[in-house]
Parts: sequence; structure tokens; C-alpha cells
Amino acid sequence: MRRTAARILVDQLLVHAVDTAYCVPGESYLGVLDAIGDSPIRLYTTRHEAAAANMADAYGKLTGRPGVCLVTRAPGATHAAVGIHTAYQDSTPLVLLVGQVPMAHLGREAFQELDYARMFGEMAKWVATLDDPAGVPELVAHAFHVATSGRPGPVVIALPEDVQDGEADVADAAPYVPSRPAADAADVERAVDLLAGSERPLVIVGGGGWSERAGRDVIAFAEASNIPVAASFRRQDYVDNGSRAYAGPLTIGMDPALAGRVREADVILALGTRLGEIATRQYSLLEPPRPVQRLIHAHADPDELGRVYEAELPILSGSTEFAAALRPAGGAERRAAWIEGARTDYLANLRHERLPGALQLGDVMAHLRARLPADAVLTNGAGNYTVWAHRFYEFRRYGTQLAPCAGAMGYGVPAAIAAKLLQSERPVVCLSGDGDFLMSGHELATAAQYGAAIVVLVVNNGMLGTIRMHQERRFGRGVATELANPDFVAYARSFGAYAELVERGEDFPRAFEAALAEGRPALLELRVDPEAITPRATLSELRGGG
Repeated sequence: MRRTAARILVDQLLVHAVDTAYCVPGESYLGVLDAIGDSPIRLYTTRHEAAAANMADAYGKLTGRPGVCLVTRAPGATHAAVGIHTAYQDSTPLVLLVGQVPMAHLGREAFQELDYARMFGEMAKWVATLDDPAGVPELVAHAFHVATSGRPGPVVIALPEDVQDGEADVADAAPYVPSRPAADAADVERAVDLLAGSERPLVIVGGGGWSERAGRDVIAFAEASNIPVAASFRRQDYVDNGSRAYAGPLTIGMDPALAGRVREADVILALGTRLGEIATRQYSLLEPPRPVQRLIHAHADPDELGRVYEAELPILSGSTEFAAALRPAGGAERRAAWIEGARTDYLANLRHERLPGALQLGDVMAHLRARLPADAVLTNGAGNYTVWAHRFYEFRRYGTQLAPCAGAMGYGVPAAIAAKLLQSERPVVCLSGDGDFLMSGHELATAAQYGAAIVVLVVNNGMLGTIRMHQERRFGRGVATELANPDFVAYARSFGAYAELVERGEDFPRAFEAALAEGRPALLELRVDPEAITPRATLSELRGGG
């Protein structure tokens, strides 16, 4: 049966179990849009391509399957690039389909032409151009395989306009099968032996390709072996934070006690994580190339092993596969005080001190921690407000934290919408700063259009807090960080959302319940004192060298 390349492409998406896609429509891929219109794929239109890419990233994180995003040529592609970079650094499977000028026009700098191989080459696992209708099944199958195999990540397929209209008689491909390496049994045995012989071991989990099963297996191993587990940056939902083995996150504003334990550890099992800059406090907790700690590094990508650190035991393995092969490490009795001390430090770090202002973010996070069920999803973008979320919230289940390891602003709102549309029965709360929110707050229109009843908490301190913090610490003043904000309540209501202003801590529980009960998008503006710049310091203290 002869089909257009556009139809063949959409049929391949169905072969590979794609049920959802995100887009901003464009004239450069009209054929594909029309073919999707005849398919069962749920296609969500966002107000900006960055949001479409971020929603696809959130879908990839929540399902483990590639999120699919469609955008038009050059302007659409460049807008979507922030989401592609996030997916790359976060190791999220994603497929970006982007329109392109006709094949005959390539190389002429035609209208909205870009060389996508050059543009995305540093932030995608693979970039390809569809140049033959008969090659669509092979190309799409390879794209899904690359996106999900080894270290997951984004791939980009350019769709020239004229090729989309071309026809071919070609069979569909078979569904893709990810390639996930499994550790050699001898390597697992040696890793367990190294941990069994240690006095102060530590497991650090992170990276892509995780699963709920991996979290359960790691915690079972850690509790049986009396080995504390730390989560790398924005991977706190990888293990149950309520476990007696959980020691906390290696994050911005890291607990000094946990940082000390990383330094003091004699053996570290790094599972899935790349041991990046933030988790290692700018590579100071583990110093490359050969850390003083005996390092076991298990990772699904051979190129990551030895890239920064020379591990004593490098192991090529997917995280789920390695975790399933672990058995309890001997010597648990002598490590009882070590794991108990790590847990005690973590619990102490959940307590917050009073800061200036009638509304305390620490109180807000404590209320969310107590009020929300284990399956609630918490999303955020970037900014100083995230330190409160990462320090004072507890994640009990995998797939409940959506936060960009790449540190991009504007992620939280679209990620929350994607989560709510995918799993409508779960509460979804987006924590956002005032600067962060206005980078994607217009997506409240998307939430309203599709009935995504998210709750957005906008922390309004009238400035770009992270940059201001660094400025005050280094120079004793702020430059270009003051914000003249709109009326966030009126703004949200203009989209049909429920909205309230909260200025006192005692008013938050009632307002939050009202927002949850509305059954439509909701926004609470949390007016906080700008002096409360971090959970541990005020602006004045930073300015004074504190």
C-alpha cells in the first residue's frame, strides 16, 4: 500500500506505542499534522515550543518512553532547543520532529532554514534528516532505539516539506527494543565484596534509565547492608525518602553533614549517576581524576566510565539491571552507627529556622510534606526557591519529582501540565519563582484548554533570587535582578484559573485546600520577604560576608 511519508511516519509512531505528542503547529510539517489528525495520538498544542519540548521531557521522565515533540523549522526549533538541552543533560528519552525547507532549497539559506546537525549536535544523541519516504520506518525505529538505549537522551529528525508529500510502498518496522547492558556477575560480586569490607560506604543514585523496581532493589540492599543512600541532583524520587537508609540529596544548598559523609566515605557505589558538578560540589567532594574514596561506578554508557573519574571498579550496566543483581553485603553490624548517623543528620536537616517575613517557605514545604499523598507530583524550574523544595520535601515514590537537572527556568509549569494530563488522578503541584513563572506562565492557557487541574505556587520576592544571592555574596549589591511583577492573581484569573494571594503562613493551608478542590488550574501567589534569600542566610547577612 502506497502511503505518503507523513502517513508512514505517523504509522511508525503508532508502531512504537506513541500515544501522546506535544506541538506548536507550523506550516513546515502540515502533512504530518494532518496524518496525526486521523490517528489515536493525543496531540496537545502549547503556546510556545519550549513548553512543548519540556512537556515531552516530563512525559519521558514519567513513562520511560520517548516523549514526542513536533515543531516548525528554525524559530520553532530554536525555541524548542532549551527542552532538548534539558533532555540531554537529564538523560531523558525524547524524539523531536522538526520541519525543514524542501530538499532542493537546502544550503541556500532559504526561509527559516537551519542546519540541524550543527545546531543540535552538542545537545542530542543523534540528528538525522528524512530524505527518502521509503526510509521512514528504518529511520524512526533507529531514532527510538537510540533515544532509549545506553544513556537515554533526545534525538532529532528533520522533515523536509517535499519529502513529507512523497510516497512509497514500504512495510512498517517492528517495535523498538531498548538496549540495556547488564553487569557481569563477577563485577557485581566484586562490588558487593568491596562494600562488605568497608566501614563507611555510601551509595549515590542518579542518571537516566531508572525505574521503580531499581529504587526498591537499592533500598532493600541498603537496609540489609546498613549502607546509606544519597540521591544526586534532582533525583530525590529515585528511592523512598522515608527509608532508614536514605541520607538526603546531593543538591544546591547541600546539607554540610551529608557533604562531610561523602568526603569521609571509604567506598562509594555511584549507580547511574555521572557524578556531575552539583552532586560533587564542583568536583570537590570526589576529586578527579582518582578520588581518595574507592569508587565503584556503574553506568549504562561506556563513554561515561572514565570520562571524569578513574573508578577502581568501572561497570557497564543499566541501573535497573545492576540493582536487581545486588545481594546484601556482609559486615552490616559494624556499620549500624554509620547508617543511623546519616539518617539522623537527614532528619535534622528537615527542620527549618525562622527567617524574616510573615510567610515562611519552610512552613509551606512542611505542610506539603504532611498533606500530599505519596503519589503527588512536585515540579519546579530554576531559582533559589528550589532549595526549599529539595531540602524540605520528601519523595516517597519514583516518578514524583519533575525538575530540570540542566537548571533551566520555565520548566515547572509545562512539566506539571504534562504530568496532570498523563495521570489526572494524582495531585500535581508546581513550585515556581516569580522570575521562573513568567518564562512559561502563559501555559496556563494550555492547562485551561485541556482541563489540567494543576496547582501553581508562585514564590514572589520581587527579584531573580539566585543571581542576586551571588551578587550580594561577591559584590555586596544587586544589578539587573529587581523585578516589576504583574498582579499574579489577576493574571491567573484571566486564563480561567482559580487564584489567591497568600501573605501569611497561617493562611496557606486553607488556600491550598481551596486550590486543590477547584478541579481546574489554580495559582497561589506566595508573597515572601526578599530578605529570606536562602534557608540558611538573609540578604543582609550575605552582604555582610555571612
